Amino acid sequence: MLRFHPATFLFAARALRDIGDGFVAVLLPIYLLAFGFTPLEVGVIATVSLLGSVLLTICVGFLGVRHDHRQLLLAGASLMIATGVAFAVVHDYALLLVIAFAGTINPSAGSVSVFVPLEHAVLAREVSARDRTRMFARYSLVGAFAGATGGLAAAVPDLLASVGLDRLGGIRAMFVLYALLGLLGGLLYARIPRRPALDTGAAAALGPSRHIVFKLAALFSLDAFAGGFVVQSLLALWLFERFGLSLSEAGVFFFWSGVLSALSFPVAAWLSRRIGLINTMVFTHIPSSLALMLAALAPTLALALFFLLVRAALSQMDVPTRSSYVMAVVTEAERAAAASFTSVPRSLAASASPVLAGALFAASFRAWPLLICGALKILYDVLLLMQFRRLKPPEEC
Repeated sequence: MLRFHPATFLFAARALRDIGDGFVAVLLPIYLLAFGFTPLEVGVIATVSLLGSVLLTICVGFLGVRHDHRQLLLAGASLMIATGVAFAVVHDYALLLVIAFAGTINPSAGSVSVFVPLEHAVLAREVSARDRTRMFARYSLVGAFAGATGGLAAAVPDLLASVGLDRLGGIRAMFVLYALLGLLGGLLYARIPRRPALDTGAAAALGPSRHIVFKLAALFSLDAFAGGFVVQSLLALWLFERFGLSLSEAGVFFFWSGVLSALSFPVAAWLSRRIGLINTMVFTHIPSSLALMLAALAPTLALALFFLLVRAALSQMDVPTRSSYVMAVVTEAERAAAASFTSVPRSLAASASPVLAGALFAASFRAWPLLICGALKILYDVLLLMQFRRLKPPEEC
């Protein structure tokens, strides 16, 4: 009988989940506006859903130390099923707020999710220290391409409308599909081996590694705050206003930018085996930040796009290495909590800077968000190297 590695089921479940998150992030505002809700009400639902995701992620960090991760993943899949069905049938605004807060809908299609800390902990548990970074690179690669596929799937209701079917009904069907993806994901999670909870007594979710995790969370938050100055929508705005880039040209650019970022994940794993995780994070990140600052000062569109593509090929190489490093420098019992407590502050920090970037754009200081982002990211890299260059993961000792 053919036997699969547990990571295979984890990758497949993540792919299904990210496909769902990808099309829901696009369809959610269109769906809510179709019911007559105002843009403000749509924004409130998006904010409430993000806050709910943050709280669920924190709770999972505490629960993960005492409960079987497989059972918690199955509970998350059940919640995803209920969320998809509820959004397909509920139209009352107050109830939708409750569902958005308590459910798994993710309007950002980002990494703040009840599943992420559990998947990180399971993946680190099921692979050897030598293979850990390579597997996290594959995990990130799968998520990147699945999310892109989900974004393309958001066009299905329009395709159905073009052949005479109801567009709103098509969007409802996509929420039902979201629930079905949760069901399939649950079946895959059920194939992951059960592991008994570690005997930690009355230990807290974070124990001996508490100070390491808090320091990493603070540094990662600085990095995320810097990245918030150049989120994709603001970068598109800069290209539109600075060079008059068309929508179709922007679509092609962001597609290839995403492809380069995804393909950099396995390269990061290869490089980390040769120079180490921290060095890979720092010495790929600094050139990417310099490329961003050069793009801000580029006199022509071609040169700006070249530097931005160089940045795309380098800037995400710290994603799998960062996840692998966090899992490596904490104890097994702390892994779910460490993944939770390092990802949530990143998302909160990233939400603070776009409004500052918008103010700079409004004041006609269009290059400043890119320059500030690059400078703060270089500061983060220097601090990360200073603080953690001597704390090696097991495979580098």
